[in-house]
Amino acid sequence: MWEILGYIALGTTWTLGITLAAAAIGIAFGVPLLALARSRVAVVRGAYELFVHVVRGVPTLVWLFITYFGVAQLGLTLSPVTASMLCLSVLAAAHMSEIYRGGLQAIRVGQWEAAGALNLSRLDTLKDVIAPQLFRAVSPSVATQVIGLLKDSSLVSTIGVTDLVFRAGVMTSSYGNGLYMFGFAGLIYLALSLLIAAFSRRIHARLSRKYAIA
Repeated sequence: MWEILGYIALGTTWTLGITLAAAAIGIAFGVPLLALARSRVAVVRGAYELFVHVVRGVPTLVWLFITYFGVAQLGLTLSPVTASMLCLSVLAAAHMSEIYRGGLQAIRVGQWEAAGALNLSRLDTLKDVIAPQLFRAVSPSVATQVIGLLKDSSLVSTIGVTDLVFRAGVMTSSYGNGLYMFGFAGLIYLALSLLIAAFSRRIHARLSRKYAIA
């Protein structure tokens, strides 16, 4: 039985790897998307709004099938892992940009004026004044999004990625007792979610001690 559980647990590598990679890409690319959302050009803002609504309005599983099966019909064949990471990264970026935009609303506009009075450049204002407060404000929401990505990563088993769900399914097909197999996989998901939440609380507490939102 330990061999069976060990086989399922090995799927944690792909589950956690795809989740963290997609989260890192989403966190990074959410910033330039935020710049588009705050553009002074109406067409650019409109394009951003359309992108976000389309990406967030379609179920993750549908996007995953489009990325893996649909793109292949256009002549571009992606591996299951590549398709999974690409799909979840784009979804994460769209969600993160909206999280950032909401976080900016918690920061008073007067801080830009105060930074200007101190002769700080726009880049220095963003880097030294706005960004630290923004990350403090959005850190709980970012953690929630990462946990959501972790759960969405279970869908990659449908295109052949040997993650936790895929391996639990293989063992169920071979030995039966699906409650036991998938229950064990569920416990691993729960443990990973709790670890992410605990790490987030620690980061948020540290940022709260260092930066205040004014």
